[in-house]
Amino acid sequence: MSIRIAVAAPFLAAGSRSMPESSFVVDLSLDRDWFSPDQAKRLVDVATGEGLLSREDGDLRPTFDPETVTVPDGFRPDESILQQRSVFETVLDRCLDHGIEKQTAVAGINKLQADLAVTIEAAAVLFAHKRGIDVQSEADAALEEL
Repeated sequence: MSIRIAVAAPFLAAGSRSMPESSFVVDLSLDRDWFSPDQAKRLVDVATGEGLLSREDGDLRPTFDPETVTVPDGFRPDESILQQRSVFETVLDRCLDHGIEKQTAVAGINKLQADLAVTIEAAAVLFAHKRGIDVQSEADAALEEL
């Protein structure tokens, strides 16, 4: 499931837009029992790398509004979110978070890639942007990779 949900959950529980990394790790590992402390620290690194978290004044801050995220009952993130993902995978996940079917998103991205003769990352960013999904950080990452 979504890395955004796992990142948002501690901020929603705390009712805050900022928290020390240690509190974030405790929430995910001890309070929720979703990850080990080392895995929760890895999530911080992955989420920071994907532009979902920023470090400011020693605290973690989400780069999105956690209030826009719902943590479903019984949610338990898969350990696969602890792996660094490509821009394509990140954008595809954002599309799924916005209710777009995976098959529809992949087909649309592939069509854009073929029609425009661009990279899969550029096509994914354009696909999401056309649907009103904020993918600016992913677009910046795709541009850096060129």
